[in-house]
Amino acid sequence: MKFSTSLLFASILSAGLLVGCDGGSGTSGQPAQKAAAEAPKAAPVVIYTNADEEAQQAMKNALDKNGLQGAYLMQSFGTSELGGKLVAEGKNIEADVVTISTYYLESMQKSQKLFRDLGVKLDTVGPAVSYYAPILGNCGALFVNTEVLKADNLPKPTAIADLAKPEYAGHISVPDIMGSSTSWLMTQAMISAKGEQEGAAIIRAIEKNAGAHLEKSGSGPLKKIRAGEAAVGFGLRHQAVADKAKGLPVDYVDPVEGNFTLVEAAAIVDKGDKTNPNAEKVVETIVKFGRTELLKYYPVALYKGETVSAENKPAYPKTFSEPLTVELLQKHQKLVKGE
Repeated sequence: MKFSTSLLFASILSAGLLVGCDGGSGTSGQPAQKAAAEAPKAAPVVIYTNADEEAQQAMKNALDKNGLQGAYLMQSFGTSELGGKLVAEGKNIEADVVTISTYYLESMQKSQKLFRDLGVKLDTVGPAVSYYAPILGNCGALFVNTEVLKADNLPKPTAIADLAKPEYAGHISVPDIMGSSTSWLMTQAMISAKGEQEGAAIIRAIEKNAGAHLEKSGSGPLKKIRAGEAAVGFGLRHQAVADKAKGLPVDYVDPVEGNFTLVEAAAIVDKGDKTNPNAEKVVETIVKFGRTELLKYYPVALYKGETVSAENKPAYPKTFSEPLTVELLQKHQKLVKGE
């Protein structure tokens, strides 16, 4: 997903699922349908989201089929646009619920205490955060066009660092860390493996090798791979898995430096006594009833009890040693760009 961070950075720097008793994913207590019916009458819950179309539709399906049809309004934004609104408007923002990458949520909570704690227990795979509920995860990996790789007489890479080698110059496509959060997955892997200075230097060399195939969009490299314009790329793992399953000459490679993940989550804007009384029920319903469909498009297990197919399990799942925040992203951008 595209984003531009300079204005947002300056502003910020200055300023099984929900645990249930039904044997599946959910929350303890009443089913969402009954709870929604008993929820107090209120204005529609306004949802601001940066999610892709598939994720938006999955959330809408969960809400509409479980007692909340007509009880919400969903509006889509680009990541930087939504982040900028959060920074500029704070608790005066129209949104009652926000879905965006967790590093934005954590930065906003740190700077403005913008979100209220959820009133449910989250049975997440990783440590639970009190004020947001994960809704989807994106995992990074290398991928190749098997036909172009053979035609160009190139070895199949096993590591992200391989892409910095001279023989790959002009044959690779990767996202630019200044334009795509997907690139940050690649940068996290290299910095974790090699340290800040050496890791950033390797990413610079990779970007140089990409040349005209350095993409602002996270999906750009895979498009180049599909079209046969590049032999090797980096992007979201599940997209390459899906292409291979369709019979395209695309394969994926789990880099030895690790498969890092970015998570998007839902949070409730804390407006005190003006907080929409149905906002929490919206978040609960999205997570309890939306995760099954979301897992089809974003096959990363986020809650205990979730399973994904063998091909969607990365070989080297890793987590960055520091909490992911907008400020950390900015630091890594500066390291890569040599500022």
